[in-house]
Amino acid sequence: MKKSAAAAVPMTGAQNASAVRKLTVLALLSAVGYVSMLFIKVPVIGFLSYEPKDIFLTLAGFLYGPIAALACCIVTGVLELFISSTGLIGMVMNIIASAAFACTASLIYKKRRDIYGAALGLVCAVAAMTVCMLLWNYLISPLYMGVSRAEIVPLLSTMFLPFNLLKAGINAAITLLLYRPFLHVLRLCGFPVGDHLADKKSSVVLVAAVSAVLLAVCVGVVLYLNRG
Repeated sequence: MKKSAAAAVPMTGAQNASAVRKLTVLALLSAVGYVSMLFIKVPVIGFLSYEPKDIFLTLAGFLYGPIAALACCIVTGVLELFISSTGLIGMVMNIIASAAFACTASLIYKKRRDIYGAALGLVCAVAAMTVCMLLWNYLISPLYMGVSRAEIVPLLSTMFLPFNLLKAGINAAITLLLYRPFLHVLRLCGFPVGDHLADKKSSVVLVAAVSAVLLAVCVGVVLYLNRG
């Protein structure tokens, strides 16, 4: 009976304020991600374009965990449905791609909440999104592209693999570069960041090194796409 009574106790004012702050930050990051997708579309190869939405969804996951990141992915994916020409299939594809990146990064970061965990999570996110989208493109792309699966197979290595490496690599590098400035801005605005800023030593070197590697991968992909 005591446990039931305790469970029925309403949230305190501090808990309400914390929940409102969380929803505010998640809504803001989802909105910024959606707007960035609307206005920043850089053609890369064929019908594939780069957009930075996943950066903001990942920052949401770094703050509040992989479930929060997934929620933001679903919200932005549903919103994209209203402007997309690929319908429900495109919506599901967008949610899967963003979730593979943002949720992987934030899940690993949840285990180690510092710049090192963020770097490891983002590197793994690049791999997770690339593999996930290769499988998706192999299984589903023939349905909405109107071609046979045999025609899709050559495109996996010449189009989809380099594109997803490029997109995920750029987003991972930018997310890592924005990690500490973003947390500092939140702290200045009165949002608690807890142990997220506990790491100070060597963080600049680590960010620079990992970002340089990721950007080098991206440059290599661009050169590959423009070969010959």
